[in-house]
Amino acid sequence: MPKTVVAIRHVHFEDLGTFAPALADAGYTISYRDAGVDDLSALATEDVDLLAVLGGPIGAYEDDKYPFLVDEIALIERRLAAGRPTFGICLGAQLLARALGQRVYPGPAKEIGWAPVTLTEAGRAGPLRHLEGVAVLHWHGDTFDLPDGAARLASTAVCRNQAFSIGANTLALQFHPEVEARTFERWLIGHTSELTQAGLAPAALRADTRALAPAADRHGRACLDAWLQGLGV
Repeated sequence: MPKTVVAIRHVHFEDLGTFAPALADAGYTISYRDAGVDDLSALATEDVDLLAVLGGPIGAYEDDKYPFLVDEIALIERRLAAGRPTFGICLGAQLLARALGQRVYPGPAKEIGWAPVTLTEAGRAGPLRHLEGVAVLHWHGDTFDLPDGAARLASTAVCRNQAFSIGANTLALQFHPEVEARTFERWLIGHTSELTQAGLAPAALRADTRALAPAADRHGRACLDAWLQGLGV
């Protein structure tokens, strides 16, 4: 019987990207739920083998502006309490941290562009070892406090908590190892206002993505494969 992964998507262009073929090759059938459109409260924890919570340009703390976050966080809380396999990327990582009782808040600076993360000892001992020294895409302004019982896996100078895990079944990544060079133009269009406000040139990000995404794709896939192989389900 095929395994299932449900990905919660907040904006259409921030999808599973290069992680989709890796998940398919690992035997997962993929479906999406669009936050704010689909009823996340109806998603039963036990019916989904793997939950992926994807990125987006809103704050994990903005329930007053985006009421669907209440149901989304409740779903994540149920998953984590049951120990069911769950991973989050960017906003998804922040939502995991919030579901685990931690603060999410604006960081000291926006972090947008390609750069490697610095792995901790725990990071080098686990699936993130495949990303050591590899430039990955960063695109966030918020950060979060490390949840109780979590292992910090990676940091940057701007953001101390770039990745964490809890046991084998929970993985949160603030950065974007899933970004796909082929579809990156959608990011530049979708985030044009943010880029203008930050004074960043789309041409530079486009060129960096063309040069660096292929390696990030290979190493990101190896990281995901290693994490999937270690799941305790």
